[in-house]
Amino acid sequence: MRYMTTAEIREKYLNYFQEKGCKLVPSSSLIPDDPSLLLTSAGMVQFKPYFLQQKQLEAPYIGTTSVQKCVRTNDIDIIGTTGRHLSFFEMLGNFSFGAYFKEEMCAWAYDFSVNVLGLPPERLYFTVFEDDDETIEIWKNLGVPEDHISRLGEDDNFWRAGPTGPCGPCSEIYYDRGPEWGCGKPGCTVGCDCDRYMEVWNVVFSQFDNDGENHYTELKQKNIDTGMGLERLAAVCQGVPSLFDVDTVMNITAKVTEITGASYGQSHATDVSLRVITDHIRSATFMICDGVLPSNEGRGYVLRRLLRRAEHPACKDRAMGAQQALFHPRNAAQVAADSVDHEKPPERENSLRSFYSNFQKFLGKVCKFQLGILKSAFISCTMGYKFQ
Repeated sequence: MRYMTTAEIREKYLNYFQEKGCKLVPSSSLIPDDPSLLLTSAGMVQFKPYFLQQKQLEAPYIGTTSVQKCVRTNDIDIIGTTGRHLSFFEMLGNFSFGAYFKEEMCAWAYDFSVNVLGLPPERLYFTVFEDDDETIEIWKNLGVPEDHISRLGEDDNFWRAGPTGPCGPCSEIYYDRGPEWGCGKPGCTVGCDCDRYMEVWNVVFSQFDNDGENHYTELKQKNIDTGMGLERLAAVCQGVPSLFDVDTVMNITAKVTEITGASYGQSHATDVSLRVITDHIRSATFMICDGVLPSNEGRGYVLRRLLRRAEHPACKDRAMGAQQALFHPRNAAQVAADSVDHEKPPERENSLRSFYSNFQKFLGKVCKFQLGILKSAFISCTMGYKFQ
């Protein structure tokens, strides 16, 4: 398996599904159009109208593909203590609105994993919804051994994007990192809460519409909704211990260690502190760039909580300095620029203009930094684009 940068993985994924006939769609904002959601938490959020047949995809495309900015804070209390959880992450996805379904999607997922990324097939494990015999047969026909397939219940393998909307059974792909990453317990297998089996891909067979009262209506068209955590996949392809050690995240951690004077990798307690600061600053930067401002309610409160938690007790005397330095325009600009490096120049420039404008609002409300420094920092970090 060859080492790949996060940028390489992102590009390979998008190119693969564009070649299959999917339309490349830019990431939507972290502020969703869906009023039932505080923040965009999955790639499928912007495609809900297509799943519900309220919109139609133009010919000749058979689906869409994207890399979506996501924020999830349901695991916020354990971030930093494990190597598998982030509050902000990028989600690779491809989506079909009736054009292709299980047979094609499973074949492409296996092909991309083994033949494009070069993941050893003997290290891949698959879970399916307990009643989904069809998907089990598809994986077996692709060459997956039966002892690498597990049936799991609704809590694990029935996926919902939110309290309402499209949902359905799913099949997940795990990568076995080896016994050295495991807990050593006799029953350690897929689903164990240790770092051995890393979930990298979730393929959702979106067949139902949930009305919010747990009433499920069969959708007229059967859809595909996939999500692959880019940072998780990068951890596998780069052979690093955790999501915090992949290239894009480590760039920020390195800056935190420089500012705080702490050393990463020397003690568990310090590592947890550095990870919390890194993760929360990263999430906050993207939320601010998409127009979220701190407040006492809604998504503004989520941002406020992240900023406060970044003052981690174990680094309390250093954390505020890290916050201020990482929110220095030069560093914040680099975080934002990294997320759009796959976009073509016109779209990339538009994205960065929006980031710049929203960061101005944030700094004007809660900080004292000079906006002139912010402007020059964005220019220096974004390949010389000029902001007027």
